[in-house]
Amino acid sequence: MKLIDRYLIREVLAFSALVMLLLTCLSALFVFIDQQSDIGVGSYGMTEAFLVTALSLPQQAFQLLPIAALIGALLGLGNLARGSELIVLRSAGVSVARIAGSAAGAGIVLLLIGGVVGEFFAPPLQAYSDQIKTFAKYSHVSFAGRSGLWVKDGSRVMSIARQSTDSVFGGVYLYDLAEDVDGRQHLVSVARAERAEFISGKNWLLKGYVDSVFGADQLVNHRLATFALETEINPEFLGVAVVNSDALPVRGLLRYLSHLRANSLGTHTWEVALWTRIARSLSTVLMCMLAVPFVFGSLRSVGAGSRLVVGIIVGVIYFLVNRTLENSGEVYGFSPLVIGWGPVGLLALVTAVGIVRVR
Repeated sequence: MKLIDRYLIREVLAFSALVMLLLTCLSALFVFIDQQSDIGVGSYGMTEAFLVTALSLPQQAFQLLPIAALIGALLGLGNLARGSELIVLRSAGVSVARIAGSAAGAGIVLLLIGGVVGEFFAPPLQAYSDQIKTFAKYSHVSFAGRSGLWVKDGSRVMSIARQSTDSVFGGVYLYDLAEDVDGRQHLVSVARAERAEFISGKNWLLKGYVDSVFGADQLVNHRLATFALETEINPEFLGVAVVNSDALPVRGLLRYLSHLRANSLGTHTWEVALWTRIARSLSTVLMCMLAVPFVFGSLRSVGAGSRLVVGIIVGVIYFLVNRTLENSGEVYGFSPLVIGWGPVGLLALVTAVGIVRVR
């Protein structure tokens, strides 16, 4: 690698690190503020709030990496442009493509660092953070099991096979227990529901409900289209143990997709999560390259504040396009590849056109 390439890469990485530090601190502040409404619920206190905030920082940093790379590249290359160093490089025969390649090299370094954080550190720490918060808030409820989910709430045990959305669950079994005169627990009823929907507070609506109540000398069965259930268990608690695409690394998503395909289950949502995760990581390289046409064009002589605003605007637009396509793609059944790679393809096109038009 030539001296010029190392110099450009070092400049972009230095400013990207500063931007990431700033964005992570702001994100931590917002996360901590969000915890204030939960302090005092159960045994959840200020200490737990600080710990939850700290453990969520790697996940926040991983999600903020593309926009941090863009702003860092804008500030780093913009600083060189204001000092006429890029003009000197151009006069010495260094092409715009070469400068963009150096910016891409910095993006690759950030991509590798983000990949390690997002694959090995962020998911387990985020999961542990969720567990700390949930166990503190709902200390009277406990769960067990690694295949599916088993939850105990007082004298009731609930088994859940799968999660469809944030508030809809399938394959639900209810086991109600009671104590006899000797203090020993015994089973008094078993119920099954094809679908459980969280309404609000403590209220659930069970659909396709069937139960069996054990009497002294007989078994009574009931079959209802819907059944209203009241329990302390809520989706926030269940979300700790039910598979969540945001909390899984890429290798975890691949394993879960293999499990779904082996059992002939729907994979569309999880394929979208996989390709979106990979594409979002690769967008870090493109974000660094996107800064090149800006610093050679309208942002060549402006201050760092203006570049910061432009970087935030571009990052927000990319985020909104990504989220819009992801949500609408789920509704209209678009291909997971289109949903995952569509925004990145558009970003690559804009970046390529911008670099080609630089004179």
